[in-house]
Amino acid sequence: MFVTELGWLKRVNIVKAVANGLDYMHHDCSPPIIHRDISIANILLDSDYEAHISDFGTSKLLKLDSSNWTAIAQTPMAISRQLAYTMVVTDKCDVYSFGIIALEVIMGKHPGELPTLSADYLVSSNVGDSRIPLPSPQVEKKVNLVEIAIVSCRDLNSEESPSKVDQ
Repeated sequence: MFVTELGWLKRVNIVKAVANGLDYMHHDCSPPIIHRDISIANILLDSDYEAHISDFGTSKLLKLDSSNWTAIAQTPMAISRQLAYTMVVTDKCDVYSFGIIALEVIMGKHPGELPTLSADYLVSSNVGDSRIPLPSPQVEKKVNLVEIAIVSCRDLNSEESPSKVDQ
């Protein structure tokens, strides 16, 4: 696929589709499903560039009335610090990983290539993919909303990170 085929609006729509999928898994399924390995490798695109979450082999049904201890099953770059420190699975583990995916989709490369994932750096830097033309002002607003979501998803304080990514 040529980089220019995956323009800004398609990238925003990919991020939105993943957010919608996670929202469904976390809030509309009973019991909620925690994927535990949300990574770019587990997001499939169909012929219309519609994103679909795949590989539920490590997913876990969330038991609402008990603790949800687990072994780490995520791609190393996408592991939330909350999961790494507590070994307790919550929907916020997937939300953190979603932030990493969103960053990778917008950047067009792996976030490991950034010097830091600090909020200050992400807000002050243009993390967009420089290989494609700048977005139109209307699309730029949508890209900026994705960048705001990225910062909120990677919040180190799990109480402040969102449990649901606003559409």
